[in-house]
Amino acid sequence: MRRSDREIKDFNAILEVIKQCDVCRLALNDDGYPYILPLNFGMQVEDGKVVLYFHGAAEGTKYKLIEKDNRATFEMDCSHKLVMEQSGDVCSCTMEYQSVIGKGRIEMVSDEQRQEALEILMRHYHEEACRFNSAVASHTAVFRLVVSELTGKVHRKRADK
Repeated sequence: MRRSDREIKDFNAILEVIKQCDVCRLALNDDGYPYILPLNFGMQVEDGKVVLYFHGAAEGTKYKLIEKDNRATFEMDCSHKLVMEQSGDVCSCTMEYQSVIGKGRIEMVSDEQRQEALEILMRHYHEEACRFNSAVASHTAVFRLVVSELTGKVHRKRADK
């Protein structure tokens, strides 16, 4: 990371950023080009590693790409704020934010694990447990990204860093 002064080094602080994000951009390998898609997600720490859970229709491009190469990178960000400053005739601006990037390998979730994985996803957005429509859930594909590398970054212009 070029700006080490912006790096979030504490693992638990990185987890707090992840909890604030509502979209994770997942990048897959599409014959040498990145295939990027925004996804809702859930997060859990398992054996000291972050595991991100995703869901979607049971077929499509992402599954074909995962089958060919299950390596993936991801990015998520939150707490955006445009900061503009003016000094005489000169104006400058920057963006405040928090972000997390990383990489790992994708695993498909088995039918037996689907319910628990969907509950992990729901907890990210909704604190109370809810029942899923079993007809829909049974046709929903669920996969997880076991994160092997993870970095966090924060940029705040204000004095309340």
